[in-house]
Amino acid sequence: MAELKTYPEVPVEKLRWRCSPESLPFKTTQEVQPCTDVIGQNRALKAIRLGLEVESLGYNIFIVGLVGTGRTTTIKCLLEEIDKTGKIPDDVCYVNNFKDPDQPKCITLPAGKGKVFKKDMEDIIESLKKAIPQVFESEEYQKQRRGLVEKHREREKAMIKEFEAKAKKEGFTVVQVQVGPFTRPDIVPVVAGNPVPLEQLENLVDQGQFPKETFEGLKGKYGQLSGDMEQVLKETRKVEKVIQEELNALDKSAVSQLVVEAIGDLKEKYSQPKIQGYLDEAKDAILENPSRFQPKAETPQLPIPGLALPAPPDTFSEYQVNVLVDNSETKGAPVIIETSPTYRNLFGTIERNIDRMGGIWKTDFTKIKSGSFLRANGGYLVLNALDVFIEPGVWIALKRTLRNRSMEMQSFDPFYLFASSALKPEPIEARVKVIMIGDAYIYETLYYMDEDFKKIFKIKADFDSVMNRNEDSQLQYSSFIRKICQDEKLLPFDRSGVAAVIEYGVRLAGRQKKLSTEFHRITDVLREANYWAKKDGSGEVREKHVDQAIAERIDRLRMIEDKIQEMIDEGIILIDSEGAKVGQVNGLSVYDMGEYAFGKPSRITAKTSMGKAGIINIEREADLSGRTHNKGVLILGGYLRGKYAQDKPLTLTASLAFEQSYSGVDGDSASSTEVYAIVSSLANVPLRQDLAVTGSVNQNGEIQPIGGVNQKIEGFFDVCRSRGLTGRQGVLIPHQNVGDLMLRKDVVAAVKEGKFHIYPVETIDRGIEILTGMPAGEKNPDGTYPAGTVNGLVDQKLRDLAKKMKEFEGGEEKK
Repeated sequence: MAELKTYPEVPVEKLRWRCSPESLPFKTTQEVQPCTDVIGQNRALKAIRLGLEVESLGYNIFIVGLVGTGRTTTIKCLLEEIDKTGKIPDDVCYVNNFKDPDQPKCITLPAGKGKVFKKDMEDIIESLKKAIPQVFESEEYQKQRRGLVEKHREREKAMIKEFEAKAKKEGFTVVQVQVGPFTRPDIVPVVAGNPVPLEQLENLVDQGQFPKETFEGLKGKYGQLSGDMEQVLKETRKVEKVIQEELNALDKSAVSQLVVEAIGDLKEKYSQPKIQGYLDEAKDAILENPSRFQPKAETPQLPIPGLALPAPPDTFSEYQVNVLVDNSETKGAPVIIETSPTYRNLFGTIERNIDRMGGIWKTDFTKIKSGSFLRANGGYLVLNALDVFIEPGVWIALKRTLRNRSMEMQSFDPFYLFASSALKPEPIEARVKVIMIGDAYIYETLYYMDEDFKKIFKIKADFDSVMNRNEDSQLQYSSFIRKICQDEKLLPFDRSGVAAVIEYGVRLAGRQKKLSTEFHRITDVLREANYWAKKDGSGEVREKHVDQAIAERIDRLRMIEDKIQEMIDEGIILIDSEGAKVGQVNGLSVYDMGEYAFGKPSRITAKTSMGKAGIINIEREADLSGRTHNKGVLILGGYLRGKYAQDKPLTLTASLAFEQSYSGVDGDSASSTEVYAIVSSLANVPLRQDLAVTGSVNQNGEIQPIGGVNQKIEGFFDVCRSRGLTGRQGVLIPHQNVGDLMLRKDVVAAVKEGKFHIYPVETIDRGIEILTGMPAGEKNPDGTYPAGTVNGLVDQKLRDLAKKMKEFEGGEEKK
């Protein structure tokens, strides 16, 4: 077997990029200016600024990116800049529609004037509640009222007196008869100077104590007089009606000047045509019933059993002004960040109360309540996309409002648990710039599934999770650290601590030339490093404190990793790390636990035989294989055909398996590993078990880059270290992944000491040479491979299988 040194390894200096503390132009972050701008999101910033400044319909913004990349912080900063210079929007009020109370009117006033108008209306009503009773109590009014009433009462008395005289002449008299809680006039005969009801006389007739002829005469007269009495009562009712009409006219005339002057003062103050019209309607309503302003008799404080509850005091609510949006304290365009966008919180509602007199639901314009959308009118509203879509009714209402630029105030009652409100307030013009924050999946789903979405969210702002690593971006990281220290009162970081944080950012980014922009993860490390520095009694956060914070964080999250390592150590999970075996190779997998990802080796085996089934993916047959892994296996077939089946049929059945894998396999990063296993099985050449392999392959046999290279290398390193490093163990990686290496310091140290090896691989042939110690073999002009090479052995084995298959099939035909 060839020596390991004959194959090039990744140079130690390329295993981990190091940020030299001396390259940072400061001693501690105290010397650094805190950052004021968003870091690493220039593309997204340009898109957001465009969306904020274009006022045309549909230019709302959808921000896409990973959590922690600064999406919310960015939009807050930009909106703070704009909101200081933006125009302050008008106040929004609802007032009563006196002609149609079910359709309240919307009135807008300059910022701060809404509550002034509300107070003015309250003051007018209060002043009228004092002034109108004074008018009604004045001597002049009382004299006119008495004269008017007495004039009609005299006529009324004359009619009654005339009827009473007629009744008396006919032997009857007028009496009051009790009917339930009321009395009514009636006539009864007078017998022997006493009034006697007809019913009683009829009984006397039956007993022979009263002449029947006299009774019949009285009965006839009663019928005629009853008709006359009804006519008199009808006339008196007419008189009463005339009295009431003239009294109303008197009341209106008496207070008219007072009301007109009061309303006139307001009309001079508010010149808007809509307010002028409203004030005219309010004036007419007041003059229609001025007596309502007179004090009412006091009602009992407690209800009397058996009687209805006393009527509540009159609040004159129809003259109130409902100020939905008060911008008196607003500076510039409003910025609303709605963290709980329920329908009620976002679009408001129309509240209902139970009428205690009738027990039914009632509402009016004073019960209209605004939501955050209306408070953001003329400004900006920031929403979380996922919250919007999980709240019932919100997305539909939001689309409708943005599309029409008009907002209708209604309650959300999808199950009709309450009687539907007849209230239909006048729609409000809505000019709100909506900024929605979500992930790429939500955006793409909406873009392709909802036709309205692309019309109302025309700006997409993509937040990248990485940025280029250079001198400027490293200084930006430093200023970011300074800002967090300042805002959260953390200890200052010395430049070794800053360098360690920058290195952590490179590790998160997954590439040496990039820095992560997932600043929530960076910030957590800053806080925890500050904690360990304080525990250490240090006045500054140094490299060792950052390293400890990262190590402690990993230790908190690596329970499952430790469990898997424990099973490998105990031989429950079978992994070989020494010797060599045919058709068996160590693949590498990444376990992604969300906040933490780690790598571990997996045993991959291949068995080959004569047949025509091709490559059998056991994981697929067991429904444990994902689509990407299935594709990788199909590519293997293409590679084998292109490499070995140009002059003969590929009469092969090969089965591939991830041993002890029970939860599913996906990804094509093990496709090169599977090729090595099949080639080893065909050539009957053992593969080194002290090496692990990762990398995908194309049909030309070229090794392609994969993800999670650091975790995969470290996973196999941990297994080898647990068993003892021999100096021969190592990992084969795609050569393109060398630029992604940001390995742990202990792994780098082991490689530097020659205890572990990392080989960059370009092709399958190079990988098979490292794994077997044999030359791969270049194809001869005649299509064969040199003897004593891996490819030569594979080619010969496939020729033998093809020949035997032909002989077998020929023998079957002869039989």
